[in-house]
Amino acid sequence: MSSRTDIDVRPLTDDEFPDWNRALNTGFLMPPLVAREQVEARRRMFVPGRSLGAFDGDRCVATFRSFEQELTAVGGRPVRADAISNVTVTATHRRRGLLTRMMAQDLGAAKERGDVVATLIAAEYPIYGRYGFGPATTMTEWAVDVPRAGLDPRWAAPEDGGRIDLVDGEDVRKLGPDLHERLRRAQPGAVSRTELWWQARTGVVNTNGTPWTEPYYALYRSADGEVEGLASYRADTHWGDAKQPLNTATVDWLIGVTPAAERALWHYLCSIDWVQTVKSGWRSPDDLLPHLLPDPRAARITTQADWLWVRILDVAAALEARTYDGRGSVVLEVVDRGGLTGGRWRLEAGPDGASCAPSAESADLVLDVGELGALWLGDASAVRLAALGRVREERAGAARVVDALLRTSRRPWCPDMF
Repeated sequence: MSSRTDIDVRPLTDDEFPDWNRALNTGFLMPPLVAREQVEARRRMFVPGRSLGAFDGDRCVATFRSFEQELTAVGGRPVRADAISNVTVTATHRRRGLLTRMMAQDLGAAKERGDVVATLIAAEYPIYGRYGFGPATTMTEWAVDVPRAGLDPRWAAPEDGGRIDLVDGEDVRKLGPDLHERLRRAQPGAVSRTELWWQARTGVVNTNGTPWTEPYYALYRSADGEVEGLASYRADTHWGDAKQPLNTATVDWLIGVTPAAERALWHYLCSIDWVQTVKSGWRSPDDLLPHLLPDPRAARITTQADWLWVRILDVAAALEARTYDGRGSVVLEVVDRGGLTGGRWRLEAGPDGASCAPSAESADLVLDVGELGALWLGDASAVRLAALGRVREERAGAARVVDALLRTSRRPWCPDMF
């Protein structure tokens, strides 16, 4: 068995990319043989210096990739993020510190670049808290029992004078990016999408190796012709023994930049002949969907779990980037075992802006940088974390002060997997 020092962690070269893909597939329990076409499609995601591999001799045994991203802070300001993905360690090389070495190398480079945060979607909960990440958003999926929803089965068009049209992939690539930018600017927790994202979701590029099947795309225009909503969905062809339709429509993604667009798209999906169940895909936990139905109980939660994890790399920049509805000040002692952004900081915040600077004053609240990541987008509660023993009040009532400053009226949401 190779020792830790025998295994080389380094940025990939172009020639090593096929072997890295074999290790990636192996780590995610996909077929290890990666077709040349799939490797070439994935090569478009390859950024020199930001795709790392651990090599035991000539064989890649661990993978790691990061890329440039923007994350929307509370209030709509985008911050620079180091997005982390494709993290695997081959089963034969676990517990040798390979992820720790790759993570330290990547986060150190991100800090040096001036990235404000790092982000990832965690496949397993216990791993990433060790590296200063905290769960900052939650994802919820619903299954709508269409017959129980109470909608008029004669529905044919939005009642607000808008219209729904089915479009093709070319229309999605043309109209989708601007629509998503409108959503992203208003939605804390949303992340940027590249041109490759839209190409992969419309069949131009295939990075997952499975045969492409075109979904349906439904576009909503308001009464004045403005594009305000877009959904991608698929449907099965399941019929019961009594020749009754039992079909399910599954949403891949749905963008609505107005409540009217969301209402129109969900009502349309629930109106499709033969469809008895609509699966929502990844939505915000306070999504409007259930209450857009006459009977909200028709929307049953099927999945609810942590989603986007955030690692603060610059405390001052992160806290100054977001907005605050209330006014107040607090001294935070941030513990960062990674040595990237720990220390004591005074936050002075109000509706007109915020300042955050190092402080020699006594701390009001002591917390790990991962807990700050969970609090930063406004979803977690410092009072709840204090009850769980995950933050410590040095001044009575400090957790309530933090909640009054940081928590938001609507929950943050990241619509994307990356």
